[in-house]
Amino acid sequence: MTLTKDIINAKGEKIDSIELPEPIFSTKASQALLHEVINAYLANKRRGTHSTKTKAEVSGGGHKPWKQKGTGRARSGSTRSPLWRHGGVIFGLKPRSYYQAVSSTKRRTALKAVLTDYAQNDRIKIIDAFQVSEPKTKQAADLVKKIGIIQKSIIVVDEISVMLARACRNISDFRLCRAKDLNAHNALLAQQLIFTKAGLQQMTERLQGPAQNETQTTKAEN
Repeated sequence: MTLTKDIINAKGEKIDSIELPEPIFSTKASQALLHEVINAYLANKRRGTHSTKTKAEVSGGGHKPWKQKGTGRARSGSTRSPLWRHGGVIFGLKPRSYYQAVSSTKRRTALKAVLTDYAQNDRIKIIDAFQVSEPKTKQAADLVKKIGIIQKSIIVVDEISVMLARACRNISDFRLCRAKDLNAHNALLAQQLIFTKAGLQQMTERLQGPAQNETQTTKAEN
């Protein structure tokens, strides 16, 4: 089923309507696939720089604290034993990579499934453009108010200029994101997704994949 969305301008007025691309906004995905992709995104964000010292790495402990026999105490060979205070750590954490490989097909499918769910639940808006003439927070705040952007929203644009980034950086209600950077994890954190026309076009070209783009190009040439 094709979904139609209104396109609004900077004043929040409807100026046109657009049909959302059906291959992208009509995708179903299993919970297992979404779980795999989201887990991979979270795991790949980990730096894995945690580190603990073993008995061999802790400084000190170069002598035997007391003789082996005759003291009535348990045998001990080093004051840096893991059983002692300030001793080494048994099976402690060491630097490692948490990277999980996920195919581009799975990542695209997960993102398309999230976009489909948002579109069907009226959590997607299309705006003509999102631009400011000066790097002023007031301009961006007025624009957000007129468009009706709610908290925890993501505005998906084709490019983020320095002026636009400066104007929006002090507003906590939303954040900017380029269409080529949006992923399933970031999208799920948002209450609402707002696409500019250029951002939606870029997202469509990205998620269609090289095979479909080549097919469309061939048909256009013929």
